[in-house]
Amino acid sequence: MNRRQRWPVTLREGAIALRPLRLRDAPDLRDTRARNAEWLRPWEPTYPEMPLRTTGVAPYLAMIQAIRREARQGLSMPWAVTYDDRFVGQLTVGAIVWGSARSAQVGYWIDNAYAGRGITPTAVALAVDHSFFNIGLHRIEANIRPENRASRRVVVKLGFRDEGVRRRQLHIDGAWRDHICYGLTAEEAPRGVLRRWYDGGSSGPTAEGGSGPGSALGPHGLNGGEDPRDPASPPPGPN
Repeated sequence: MNRRQRWPVTLREGAIALRPLRLRDAPDLRDTRARNAEWLRPWEPTYPEMPLRTTGVAPYLAMIQAIRREARQGLSMPWAVTYDDRFVGQLTVGAIVWGSARSAQVGYWIDNAYAGRGITPTAVALAVDHSFFNIGLHRIEANIRPENRASRRVVVKLGFRDEGVRRRQLHIDGAWRDHICYGLTAEEAPRGVLRRWYDGGSSGPTAEGGSGPGSALGPHGLNGGEDPRDPASPPPGPN
């Protein structure tokens, strides 16, 4: 795959797809986050400019423009998560480092109404496989609050390793919060994360365990949870 095909790119598995985040997603992004405010608040990094309530779309347009600019620079891959072509969440592979590291962080979040359908683990697996096999990254990590058991189950079932606690890593819900770092390298998934999961390396494609939010806003909201930052925390979003 040549460089131009690496991004933008749409990844699909059945009804679940990751497509590049678009400016016209701003109203859906705002409305979905506002509707899921209580679901996301314990995991969402503090963004005064984008509170978890319905506001104008301008802050969301600015955020999307910023992470799309990073994508053009090869520093992030911001996706909308869709189910049957309906916007249901966000996933970002961000904080990409090239050179001798070739590493990144994944963050994600999903609409509570769609939890439990295997959407989150499938989306994470699609993104990680693309990062390893098409982009050439070597390591992906997700940083998740210890209390976010649902998001932790997502990455564990996909083969991520617990690498320890990062003390007071992000400001979330009024305080600096610890996160558990989960890591995975390309050598640990030679046939791909999605295929290994489907082949029985975990509980299977329909068992999501009610994943909770992560952080997917990117380094403007990217986590390893269910969004672009805390939900797994960094690049932003809820876990």
